[in-house]
Amino acid sequence: MDLGLKDRVYVVTGATRGLGNAVARELVADGAKVVVTGRDEERAAAAAKALGPDAVGVAVDNADPEAAARLIAAARNAFGRFDGVLVSVGGPPPGFAADITDEQWRTSFESVFLGAVRLARAAAAELEAGGVIGFVLSGSVHEPIPALTVSNGLRPGLAGFAKSLSDELGPRGIRVVGVLPARIDTDRVRELDGLSADPEATRAANESRIPLRRYGAPEEFGRVAAFLLSPAASYLTGIMVPVDGGMRHGF
Repeated sequence: MDLGLKDRVYVVTGATRGLGNAVARELVADGAKVVVTGRDEERAAAAAKALGPDAVGVAVDNADPEAAARLIAAARNAFGRFDGVLVSVGGPPPGFAADITDEQWRTSFESVFLGAVRLARAAAAELEAGGVIGFVLSGSVHEPIPALTVSNGLRPGLAGFAKSLSDELGPRGIRVVGVLPARIDTDRVRELDGLSADPEATRAANESRIPLRRYGAPEEFGRVAAFLLSPAASYLTGIMVPVDGGMRHGF
């Protein structure tokens, strides 16, 4: 199946590792060009080098108010066009409600929520019909995840923003989509499992609650996201797609 990605240009934030990197790999593999970002300049450059000549790396923090303009300009300067953005950001700190400080809430809001809103707003102003804005969110959009209180508070709100944005941009032919990972086998998920007294037992318990009985591979997530960003998904907007092995039990 031809996804129509050849020579299309996307910005993928938080793409030096994990889910963002998995999506960037799949986009490039299908012919797209990408601007990949991370907060560390060396890691951003290394990620782009690993992806090959169809990628450039830019060091930015999603919380920086200037990040959006810089990234869109980087796409146009490097590849001559800008077709979409996937907003991915490292997960906020784990913890229970009583443990999270005001500063942690503020920092997470700037990075996870407001940074994503700014990127989407800037992209919407620059994109033409056929453009797409995507968000990597979380299964917490539908159901709170124990000990991830900050994510539980911010991700559903961002999903609501994405849904509103899809209504506003639909008449211009611009799509807005969300991707909801659950237990994908990334460094972040392994770190979360490692917070328990017995990480192996924690992973086994989590796998037992997934109908497919295993964690997802990053490339499995990346392929779904790449499809949603592609012209092949041209009639999909305003949706939140779980990539979770069936972990969400609702329809």
